[in-house]
Amino acid sequence: MDSQEYYNQYATQYFENSVNLDVSHLIEPFMEHLEEGSAVLDLGCGSGRDCLTFLDAGYDVTALDGSSEMCALAEIHTDLEVLNMYYEELDFEEVFDGIWALASLVHIEKSLLPTILKKVSSALNNEGIFFASFHKGTSTEIRDQRFFCEYSEDELVSLIKLFPEFSILSLWETTETRTDGIKREWLNLLLRKQ
Repeated sequence: MDSQEYYNQYATQYFENSVNLDVSHLIEPFMEHLEEGSAVLDLGCGSGRDCLTFLDAGYDVTALDGSSEMCALAEIHTDLEVLNMYYEELDFEEVFDGIWALASLVHIEKSLLPTILKKVSSALNNEGIFFASFHKGTSTEIRDQRFFCEYSEDELVSLIKLFPEFSILSLWETTETRTDGIKREWLNLLLRKQ
């Protein structure tokens, strides 16, 4: 089972487990760089939880997810049309002022990430803001029926150096304690395109 099949099969369970999570400590640093009316892409929107925060802030929101079942649930939750696309299919040219990828790129193979970052860069306007979060660590593994990639801080910095148009505004660590008690360390990356 690949990650998209997992989210299609367990969409309702994932929705219920994630729709009420408080991610304000991550979303606020991203929103500080955006003005009302900004065009924002929620890349891997899942339940649509963060889309509602962006809508409430007065942003023009585009939602996208690779799982058709998650898209259907997010559409009901947000009343937005949600694009059912894989990240590799992104094809926007300077459309967005901000791109939000919270826990979205953790299932992408490391060899594919530069291609996706190139597409993200193309989709961002000049001075656009990109947020992404990654599992901190060194493993690449199948866990809970899904493929996961972990990164070190040095790996992420080296990766971003491949994209001279990006400057790192912030790179910080957070720890999440899941409902099952398992702790997960995250690396959060905030970039500006120039």
